[in-house]
Amino acid sequence: MPILTETELLARDAQRDLNAELLEAVQQMRAGQLGRVSVITRDKRVIESPVAKIRVSTKLSQAKFASLMGISVRTLQDWEQGRRSPSGAAKTLLRVAERHPEILLETYDQQS
Repeated sequence: MPILTETELLARDAQRDLNAELLEAVQQMRAGQLGRVSVITRDKRVIESPVAKIRVSTKLSQAKFASLMGISVRTLQDWEQGRRSPSGAAKTLLRVAERHPEILLETYDQQS
């Protein structure tokens, strides 16, 4: 992606309709449309995070999702940022959460 000058940025932004962009984003969120969930690491790498996508689709915070998974928030963050990978059992639970989030949310409701 090319780096734009201040003048080029101002010209580009002058043509944008931020109200329309925000309205479209809200409508997509309400419709449950999730795009890619990317994480930018400290060393400026952008990685796709399937774990973060699953968590975001459940609309749970990292703390709540980690609690349901039986892991620490730090472990969840490591998974989401690609520093570590889930184990076999955790991968299975993540697949269940991805395919049937209502089961995970039902479990969360019972814990609350």
